[in-house]
Amino acid sequence: MGDDVIKHSVHTLVFRSLKRSHDMFLANQSLLPPIDEKAEKILKSVKVRDSYGQVMAAVQKAQTVKQQEALVRADTPISDTEIAESAALGSEGAMLPYTGPAVSPAPTPPAGALTTVPRKAPAMPKPKWHPPWKLFRVISGHLGWVRCVAVEPGNEWFATGAADRVIKIWDLASGKLKVSLTGHVSTVRGLQVSSRHPYLFSCGEDRQVKCWDLEYNKVIRHYHGHLSAVYALALHPTLDVVVSAGRDATARVWDMRTKANVHTLAGHTDTVASLACQSAEPQIITGSHDSTIRLWDLAAGKSMCTLTNHKKSVRSIVIHPTLYSFASASPDNIKQWKCPEGKFIQNLSGHNAIVNCMAVNPEGVLVSGGDNGTMYCWDWRTGYNFQRLQSAVQPGSMDSEAGIFAMTFDQSGSRLITTEADKTIKIYREDESASEETHPINWRPEILKRRKF
Repeated sequence: MGDDVIKHSVHTLVFRSLKRSHDMFLANQSLLPPIDEKAEKILKSVKVRDSYGQVMAAVQKAQTVKQQEALVRADTPISDTEIAESAALGSEGAMLPYTGPAVSPAPTPPAGALTTVPRKAPAMPKPKWHPPWKLFRVISGHLGWVRCVAVEPGNEWFATGAADRVIKIWDLASGKLKVSLTGHVSTVRGLQVSSRHPYLFSCGEDRQVKCWDLEYNKVIRHYHGHLSAVYALALHPTLDVVVSAGRDATARVWDMRTKANVHTLAGHTDTVASLACQSAEPQIITGSHDSTIRLWDLAAGKSMCTLTNHKKSVRSIVIHPTLYSFASASPDNIKQWKCPEGKFIQNLSGHNAIVNCMAVNPEGVLVSGGDNGTMYCWDWRTGYNFQRLQSAVQPGSMDSEAGIFAMTFDQSGSRLITTEADKTIKIYREDESASEETHPINWRPEILKRRKF
């Protein structure tokens, strides 16, 4: 019985198995529709146009030159030396083969024809020159960390809030104290002055959002609703609404007059540390310790989009006064974004600290302030870091108390006010003695390699 069994080699068996599989699936293959040659042709031509559209004209031009030369060459006999020359030149790896010497000066040699395509490297504009900033005045008076600052629209005075629970109003020109407002029972974390009412708004770690009437220096309204400390405050430029945000991971929109909580903007999963408001979409932008930025539709009270590029908490957001863009700061880097959809523009890398605050003026000077007292000045358009400052702590303070919590430019953009951990307020202004010769721009465009993360 066993003699009847024919033993085949492994190769034969494998081949038979493959053949069986092939025969089995061949029936399915025949079900495929026939290839439409016309469609394939169109597909190829579209691909060719997409890939080589820029150089097609140059290639055609080169081919016509080649044909003209071929016609001329047909009339003239070619010597052995010319053949040797053309072979030597061809071996150098030109994109188009060498076609021999032209009798008359040809318009453009074929090899050069391909280089005529304007294939420029992405050119970075040179940064605008900005004068360096220098410390101009130090104001003392608070008894705790100074956490927030706001300049009034008339540019005559500014207000600061601190851990001593007091809001102080200072004369901008002289630096003298005008008035102290008491009412908060914990650190004051946010201040805003209305440009359309005689109102000052404040928020603090006592969960309070207050509206002060500056004619009487009294609190006239409270906005109740936050479940925890309120860290950020913003006023809408054209609507009578106040937006506040804080440790309860929400931003709340309040009707200024009725004190009604119009919207609760929920979506962040951690403290909302920064907030910005503008009249165009997105009307509200929030940055959070959950490392995300959210752009909100104010009318709907819903999040339009979430930007997740940052790796660490976003503690500061600032909107450019004239360009339709904003910047966000995190310990990993500062990023710039285009409104309304939050399209990434560029990274401003190098400020290796916890960046608590930023400010930008109409000249395009962006300043970022760190937890270690470092201040970096950037050119907004190019991201060029033109100056680095280290804030000096006041006598009697420890070096560890060098920390910048908030900053703002005055309404003219010529003075920068910072509030710091050594309980002082510092005012900086441009160095008038500086020029492009004394402080040249050290611009290296290899910073072009922009990373999105």
